[in-house]
Amino acid sequence: MAHKATFFNCERWGDEAKSYLEGSAKLKVADVTVEFVDDILSKDKIPAPGSAAANFDIAGVFMDSPVDAAVIAALPELKFIATLSTGFDHIDLSAAAARGIPVSSVPAYGENTVAEFAFALILALSRKIIKANARVRVEGKFTTDGLCGFDLAGKTIGVIGTGRIGKHAIRMAKGFGMNIVAYDVYHDDAFAKEIGFTYLSLEDLLKQSDIITIHAPYLPSTHHLINMDNVRLIKRGAILINTARGAIVETKAVVEALKDGTLAGAGLDVLEEEVAMKAGDMSLDANLIQLPNVIVTPHDAFNTHEAFIRILDTTIDNIVAFVNGAPTNVVKAPAAEAK
Repeated sequence: MAHKATFFNCERWGDEAKSYLEGSAKLKVADVTVEFVDDILSKDKIPAPGSAAANFDIAGVFMDSPVDAAVIAALPELKFIATLSTGFDHIDLSAAAARGIPVSSVPAYGENTVAEFAFALILALSRKIIKANARVRVEGKFTTDGLCGFDLAGKTIGVIGTGRIGKHAIRMAKGFGMNIVAYDVYHDDAFAKEIGFTYLSLEDLLKQSDIITIHAPYLPSTHHLINMDNVRLIKRGAILINTARGAIVETKAVVEALKDGTLAGAGLDVLEEEVAMKAGDMSLDANLIQLPNVIVTPHDAFNTHEAFIRILDTTIDNIVAFVNGAPTNVVKAPAAEAK
């Protein structure tokens, strides 16, 4: 049986990714044809009937495509959703399950990639690299006044989430000679013993950490995990790094903590309002973005050539597994979200 896979928001990938998918021998053997749409998939942007991209039974989407119940209802031919991401909070898993549509993700493409980016943000803040670069390039001054940073060695890093990415961040922190504490609902005690770190409650982690880095998934239980109630527990002068999901952190809480000095800085690759910001509305998190002790990047932590090839390879394998009747890397709605 022939299948058609339509991939959305492809302009962000470039011609190389399109060629990679079109040239996939695995997809050809599985009798899967490929189409590309430059826009996202949303309830307002369903491919027009009769267009080249329409009548697909496989959808390939990224995090900026909100595949909600309305989208799923509008696509009667849809049989499988492949998200080219580890996270899947942009997909209504319950609505998909009600239609018998499996959803597969890419669980392991970027543990080193995202962890490396988190440390890039840490180093940029700890050594004032952005300010130093502007000193030379913008101000035309080759001086070090006001650029004194701090060593990572000997500092305590608190890692929130000890999945694949969090574990890689822990290994990197060990290489920098840092003291490590972690918070996770599920403890990997064998790994903690091997590396030499301690699991703490979230409250104690906030109190003890000089640097806090978030690597947890976005779930109902992690919505505003750092919020107005607990942000005051953070060790004064700490740095916050978020390369996970924007809504894990309450924006208002971070703004207040940065303004009053509770946080000395923040490196944020994700924001609560980033979907609207990608659509051009840059006003929503403006109070945060304009603060001088904040580095904001456009959800870019995943974005290396090597990582994207891993994403494409896993996505291809997910599609082929579905075609063969044995879907892999299937994600399901948490019990708390079941309808």
